[in-house]
Amino acid sequence: MNEVFEDLRAALFSVWHRRWLALGVAWGVSVLGWLVVAMIPNSYESEARIYVQLDDVLDKIVDVKGAGERDIARVRQTLASKVNLEKVIRSTKLGDNVQTPRDMENAIESLTKKVTVKSEEDNLFEIKAEVGQSDLSDGENSVLAQSVVQKLIDIFREENIAGSRGDVAESIVFLDQQLEERKRELEEAEQRRLAFEAENPDLIGGTGTLSEKRQLLRSDLRDVEADLAAAQSALAQINGQLAGTPRTLVTAGAAGGARQALANAQSQLATMQASGKTGNHPDVIAINKQIALLRTQAANENPATVGTPNPAYSSLIAIKAERQANVQALAARQAGLQSELSGLLASQANNPAVAAEASRISRDYEVLKDKYDELLQDREEMKLRGQVENQSSSFKFEVIDPPSTPQTPSAPNRPLLLIGVLIAGIAAGVGSAFAVGQLRSTFATTGKLERALDLPVLGAISTTMTDTARALRTKRMKMFYAGSAGLAGLCVVLLAVEFLQRGMVA
Repeated sequence: MNEVFEDLRAALFSVWHRRWLALGVAWGVSVLGWLVVAMIPNSYESEARIYVQLDDVLDKIVDVKGAGERDIARVRQTLASKVNLEKVIRSTKLGDNVQTPRDMENAIESLTKKVTVKSEEDNLFEIKAEVGQSDLSDGENSVLAQSVVQKLIDIFREENIAGSRGDVAESIVFLDQQLEERKRELEEAEQRRLAFEAENPDLIGGTGTLSEKRQLLRSDLRDVEADLAAAQSALAQINGQLAGTPRTLVTAGAAGGARQALANAQSQLATMQASGKTGNHPDVIAINKQIALLRTQAANENPATVGTPNPAYSSLIAIKAERQANVQALAARQAGLQSELSGLLASQANNPAVAAEASRISRDYEVLKDKYDELLQDREEMKLRGQVENQSSSFKFEVIDPPSTPQTPSAPNRPLLLIGVLIAGIAAGVGSAFAVGQLRSTFATTGKLERALDLPVLGAISTTMTDTARALRTKRMKMFYAGSAGLAGLCVVLLAVEFLQRGMVA
């Protein structure tokens, strides 16, 4: 720790011993730095805020595809575009020195970096412009910054309100031209399709439509086959019931009704057989024994009987005829569908190139038709938008904060730079004195000499000065203090001049 203090004391002694060098370097660096700071022009920033209002009742009712949102996006993208900035340059003092296209490009590039458009919310914009021309005074730069922001607001008003209706009219004209072209192409495609369909009626619609037809035919054929199977089953069932139903009802005479009982038993047997019961079933065996017994009785019965038509048999006959007709109709429908499907498959298999041509013609026609319908809808919506803007503009705005005329420069921070230059000058002076002391082979303290030579130092001889030398040293110290105070005083004067100039900005 003692060595650290020893080195620090030696460094301070070395700098103090060469204090005039340090003071001279500090003056030189400070004055040079202050001249550089003085040459930097002041930049003044003007700002304004604009509120965009889109709450228009009529626009909400017609819902013209978010016209207001598109307008806001257009403001964000084009307000600080090169075209608008060129208008600003030509209409302000920024364009006084612009002579060639190259000069204009440089001016636009410089202004692009100094103009910012920021959206604080969905409909609140903040516009800032910073101007610092070296050939203009501070007051002129301040007014010019305000003029740039005001011009941007004027462009905003002109392009988004007055120019919006002109854009709508131009868009309608463009859409009309596109519609005429699409209409002509659509008519030509329709003529080609009609001519092709006249030559190939089986391939109308192309392969896509043919595939749909094929799937539809197969679906219909499956439905008809299912209906036909159900109808045939119903016909078989009615035939079974008809087989067990007698044509006439036998009325027994005086000897009894054995024949009628026999007929009823035979009807029951037929019903059992129709329901799927075999001859080994107990009910079938029992009814067969009963039939055998009744046959014996009927043979011995008095034949004086009366037969009447059976109404159940007549009803079953009518039902059978209806179901037979249904089966025949479904069979004919099935045959027709199978024939149509076979013909469709055959025509497509025999003419693959023609089928592909049919698909291409149909596809081209559908694409053109969809595009024509889309353009037609866009034109009608654009016309409706134009009518809305003629009656009540859906795009309104108001200036919340008008462009400000700045009173203080936004850049550079000259007071801070002046103080920084002074500190840098002092540091440069101290560093120069210390560096020169390190280059000289002298020792400021006896301890440093002892460490360097590794020999004991017995003592040191102090400086002895005469009265004349002391008076001269006192005079030089006063001059040094005056020079140091003058450097600090010059910095204070420069700071005062800076604040005074700021107060004089109109």
